[in-house]
Amino acid sequence: MTERKYKIKDLPKVERPREKLLKFGADKLSDAELLAILLRIGTKGKSVLELAKEILEKSGGSFKGLAGKDIDEIMKFPGIKRDKVATLAAALEIARRISKQILKDKGII
Repeated sequence: MTERKYKIKDLPKVERPREKLLKFGADKLSDAELLAILLRIGTKGKSVLELAKEILEKSGGSFKGLAGKDIDEIMKFPGIKRDKVATLAAALEIARRISKQILKDKGII
């Protein structure tokens, strides 16, 4: 059985994703930290930050790779069930709509 290296609550407050976002702004967080905030909790043996890093690695290292996966593919990640996949799908759709609107505003589409 794999032991967790750490829990988020064991990290100094300045290193916790939510606290870091509130203190320094979302643009200062890594992709894994942003994803960890959406996922909320990790799995047995993995902190939420470790889980987020693993998901991104298995998605080609980017949100673009994650966005290219369908719901069934995302649910194959350990610890990702209906609630988390719904949160991820909603966040990715919001990003897609924002990007589309920006392109429309610029007259690109």
